[in-house]
This record gives sequence, structure tokens and C-alpha cells, in this order.
Amino acid sequence: QVQLVESGGGLVQAGGSLRLSCTASGRIFSINAMGWYRQAPGKQRELVARITSGGSTNYVDSVKGRFTISRDSAKKTMYLQMNSLKPEDTGVYYCNAAIVVTWYPNDYWGQGTQVTVSS
Repeated sequence: QVQLVESGGGLVQAGGSLRLSCTASGRIFSINAMGWYRQAPGKQRELVARITSGGSTNYVDSVKGRFTISRDSAKKTMYLQMNSLKPEDTGVYYCNAAIVVTWYPNDYWGQGTQVTVSS
């Protein structure tokens, strides 16, 4: 049973920082691309940042220069360093990963962690 568990969310004032973590566990052969998504109240879930197994990254325009995605393959953990947070960054942040258990990658999601930025 593969699981993704996020941590690090919370309440922060505008301009502050948070660091999210996502750790994969279970019977895992390899992890391909990983990503952070967020869903604000009343809005669709959107991709915030993505990182490939080779370390290539991409970000949604609204977080470029403020957020940094990284991963530690040995620890099966992905991070999202969020600086200069804005109220519009508020939402539930979900971890996503393409994980190979046997032959082909399957999509897995974490349970989500709440990030609230007060103005």
C-alpha cells in the first residue's frame, strides 16, 4: 500500500514563509514526477509546482520567484519552500506523485494540508 503524507501547513501572516513536506511510503520501486497542487475555496485544483525525477522544475506563474520545489530521492520526500506568502496562496495543498510499484507508474495523492495566509 503506497501512501503520500503531507506536513508543514498552517496559519501564517502575509509575507511569511512555510515549508511543506511530502513523504512516500510503502512498496515502491521508483518515483517519477512529483508535484504540489492547491485548491482554494470555490476554485478548481491547480498545479503549483512540479519536479521530475531528474530534477527539472516548473511553476505556475503566480508563485515563480517565491516558491521552490525540491526532492530528496533517498528519503522519498518532496518539499515546497514557500516565501513571501500572499493571502491568495491560501488553500489546501496536495502532494501528487507518479509511483512505480511493479511495472508502470500510477498516480497517487496525499490527503492535503491546509495553508492559510492572513492579510
